[in-house]
Amino acid sequence: MGGFKEEDKADAGEEWYTYLFGNKDTLILKTQKKSPLVLRMVVLAMSMMCGIFICTMCVKQIGSDSWSRIVKIEVAEQPCNKSLVPISEVQFVHYPQPLTYSRSECMCTPVRFFAIISSQRSGSGWFETLLNSHMNVSSNGEVFSRKERRSNMSSIIKTLDKVYSLDWNSSASKNQCTAAVGLKWMLNQGLVANHADIVDYFNRRGVSAIFLFRRNLLHQLVSQLANNHDRYLRQLNGTHKAHVHTSYEVVLIQFCLANFCTPWSESEPYPIFYFVVQANILAKYKPRLNTSSLIRRLKQADDYTRVALENLKSMHHITIYYEDLIRNKTVSFCG
Repeated sequence: MGGFKEEDKADAGEEWYTYLFGNKDTLILKTQKKSPLVLRMVVLAMSMMCGIFICTMCVKQIGSDSWSRIVKIEVAEQPCNKSLVPISEVQFVHYPQPLTYSRSECMCTPVRFFAIISSQRSGSGWFETLLNSHMNVSSNGEVFSRKERRSNMSSIIKTLDKVYSLDWNSSASKNQCTAAVGLKWMLNQGLVANHADIVDYFNRRGVSAIFLFRRNLLHQLVSQLANNHDRYLRQLNGTHKAHVHTSYEVVLIQFCLANFCTPWSESEPYPIFYFVVQANILAKYKPRLNTSSLIRRLKQADDYTRVALENLKSMHHITIYYEDLIRNKTVSFCG
């Protein structure tokens, strides 16, 4: 009863410590346990990935906001004033943006689309010469004379789009600000065969059609026979020339050139009298007509034109005749 020994005291203290805090060895192990290196690396990698993701999302949002502001500014800063165009003409006024060059200062010059719809030997070549004598008008000739351009509707639309986007390159292309662009299209060059789709295209794109025909179908037939004759004989210095101009046509061409002041190259002056000489040479041929089939041929030609006009009449158009242009002494149509 003299008291506890030192060893008993130590054992009692250890038991009391174990009772309160658990096994001593276990506690020591827990306090000495540290986070493994792999776990730390995983936490660091996850933090980096989250940071990169957040930064990426912020950059994308800033970039899209800036782009939307740029787009809004471009739309708001449209320089072309279209309010001056009458409401009835808005559909037929265009501002094409060609891919092959820049219109620069001409970008706000309105352009009208047209097509000369005619048949062979109706004076369309001469009429197109009148149009091209204006420095701001480009009529690109018989674009669909080549079969691959009219083989199907897709080829036709592709060709028309190229012409009306001002990307078609021909001798009629102008360096000045083009105000009207078009082409010459014969009825038998895929026009009648695809009339429904072409009418839809013209109405959708705002293309104006110029129907040009001859009243005198007998004169047209004689011209066709004479042209076929020269195609084989080549009477003009061994060459065939499909379009020559009479003295009446030359007078009208001179008038238009004088009024529109179209500059011609000094090295290649406009061959006014040369045209007359060519016309006189070709006019010497007098074709023989088969009177037994003449009436039938003329009626077929008239029916063909009449049906074509009936199918194409729903497009925006004007109908003119070669004889009326020749007899028009005022030449008001040139203005």
